[in-house]
Amino acid sequence: MPHALTSLAFALHVGAGVLALVSGVIAVTARKGGRLHRQAGTVFFGSMLVMATFAAYLAVAMPGQLANLFIAALTAYLLVTAWLTVRRRAAGLAERVALGVALILCAPFAVLSVQLASGLAPFIESATPFEGPVLIAIYSFTGVLAIAVVGDARLVLTGGVTGAARIARHLWRMCLGLMLAAGSAFTNGLPRLLPASVHLPLAVLFVPQLLVLCLLIFWMIRVRFTGWSPRSAVADERGGRIAPAA
Repeated sequence: MPHALTSLAFALHVGAGVLALVSGVIAVTARKGGRLHRQAGTVFFGSMLVMATFAAYLAVAMPGQLANLFIAALTAYLLVTAWLTVRRRAAGLAERVALGVALILCAPFAVLSVQLASGLAPFIESATPFEGPVLIAIYSFTGVLAIAVVGDARLVLTGGVTGAARIARHLWRMCLGLMLAAGSAFTNGLPRLLPASVHLPLAVLFVPQLLVLCLLIFWMIRVRFTGWSPRSAVADERGGRIAPAA
């Protein structure tokens, strides 16, 4: 029974991940604020949460995978806070809880980063060695969470976020969620599916994530420094709600 549950969880994790990749690509390339963008964004949000949920289960059920529990929690945090950003104008209890979650998540990543940087034994075990791309990912997650903590603290202290800052907050969190999905699929999952005789260069496996990163940088510059805003999203504002702009 445990093996059957693990197999089912793995299948649902992979299926949700594939759906997240497809819907995420549609959302990021569709007209911002348009109907297709909103629908694809909703599917992306739901499928990413499903993927993260089963990733958390697998991290606990399978030996040597506990590090993935933190990554699953990070993914869920990014997606939920991005969703809250476009649903709520003022900061409330949910945003205070999100700040607490960010602090709780940042602490173990910060400790792990310090341990790995100083050559100390990591406080958690992993079936995958903390080296190469995995080491880069740990440092990246630590940096992202530090930025998220600062952003959440500012949001709580100021009571909310509006305008370009609101769009940018939603934008980078959604895009990082898509980068995590791409990383899980191409740098982690794809090499395991290829025949043993096939070895793709590491740079090739990182291409999908780099493409998402380039799109993120483009949209962040456009939103923050050019005065651009999705008019259709602004027109859809009702009662503090704004259509997602990824």
